[in-house]
Amino acid sequence: MSGLLDSVNQRTQLVGQNRLELLTFRLNRRQRYGINVFKVKEVLQCPKLTAMPNLHPFVKGVAYIRGQTISVIDISLAIGGRPVEDISKCFIIISEFNRSVQGFLVSAVERIVNINWEAILPPPQGAGRSNYLTAVTEIDNELVEILDVEKILDQISPADTRLSTELLDEINLITPAVKTVLIADDSMVARKQVQRAIESIGCDCICVKDGKEALHTLQAMAAKGCIYQQLALVISDIEMPEMDGYTLTAAIRGDQALKDLHIILHTSLSGVFNQAMIERVGANAFIPKFNPDELGQAVKNAMIPIIDTPASENTPA
Repeated sequence: MSGLLDSVNQRTQLVGQNRLELLTFRLNRRQRYGINVFKVKEVLQCPKLTAMPNLHPFVKGVAYIRGQTISVIDISLAIGGRPVEDISKCFIIISEFNRSVQGFLVSAVERIVNINWEAILPPPQGAGRSNYLTAVTEIDNELVEILDVEKILDQISPADTRLSTELLDEINLITPAVKTVLIADDSMVARKQVQRAIESIGCDCICVKDGKEALHTLQAMAAKGCIYQQLALVISDIEMPEMDGYTLTAAIRGDQALKDLHIILHTSLSGVFNQAMIERVGANAFIPKFNPDELGQAVKNAMIPIIDTPASENTPA
């Protein structure tokens, strides 16, 4: 299994090309799922797990791996399926989401597939609000589902979306001419987290589900008049169906009517390549999910250049 994941350097070449690599796996030997390789640290046969008191029902136990204690989550149970019974035949995918490392218990790990984000589609509209999908795709004539891991993690340990009193006091001193923010994220839970944090500082939010919808929304707004009189900034996830955040940023920078928008990339992805990539595509900032004060401070920094500037003269830095 160690040969399944190559070096990060090789895989970063895909970033910014609207492509990704999915590690496919199965739960209880049935449905096929995928996870972005960038979020995977390691894949290994499930070790012996230790039960601990007061663990969340979705957490099968904890494992001690390479000097770190890691919670192992029964993904099948978390999304409403049957719990895993014989862990000795299972694997764990050790991943990093939202500044935390955890293991996902799966029945089988298959292979890595290189795919274009345009082939990753939003879940069917009939899937309902209670589903655990952010996207679907087709590989080898079989449906592959991409899970909303942020939703699962939020059920286990809900994120605090409140900003500190000190930061709120600082932000309340700012009076920008435009206070509307566009939020693009394929996770409904992540969108709500960001929206609650942003609305708490007195901003209005426009929420969209992916980069393609974000770009169309921005272009439609620009067609009605100067975008800088309507929108203060864009907060975008990186991993999204049809168009990722890097490609969205590059498209905004290439559009004469949008090119000076302030863009914050806000993502559960982590790694040394992020700073280089935001510079490459032209984003203004990169914020790992989810710390409300860090997000609020980034929004404050974006607002400061336009304090008390008449909307007709409003030009982002």
